[in-house]
Amino acid sequence: MSAQFYSFTAQNPQGNDIQMSDFEGKVILVVNTATQCGLTPQFDGLEGLFQKYKEKDFIVLGFPCNQFAGQEPLSNDDMEATCKLNHGVTFPLMKKIDVNGGDAHPLFSYLKKALPGTLVNSIKWNFTKFLIGKDGTPLKRYSPTTKPESIENDILKALNA
Repeated sequence: MSAQFYSFTAQNPQGNDIQMSDFEGKVILVVNTATQCGLTPQFDGLEGLFQKYKEKDFIVLGFPCNQFAGQEPLSNDDMEATCKLNHGVTFPLMKKIDVNGGDAHPLFSYLKKALPGTLVNSIKWNFTKFLIGKDGTPLKRYSPTTKPESIENDILKALNA
């Protein structure tokens, strides 16, 4: 199951392919994001974790999604600029995707199956987070309201594994 994570591809906001295999050997936090959500301040915590641990092979990957109350209405370019300007985001952001339904990005279909949610497997809201180990194994799923700072110990365990 671990190598499967690396078989996925996403696109950055400019439409260029990003291979998940480019992140092999890193601890990865995959997050579905939105710029106009009550949880949007989590960008600050996510960027803080990225800055603190990026030199230790940790990366955050943001996947914007507009499936929850239309809270990511911006174009891909405007979304990326807003994240940089308002939250200092330097971690990679991807092109807007769906995380649920028939058009869900294959990576999120895989992650939902690998780490089922409570009651239902679907993504419940923006800022659902998935921690991926250095070998590509999905380790843990976090609810949208889980603050990035509270994931730090799990990140450290994964980095030291």
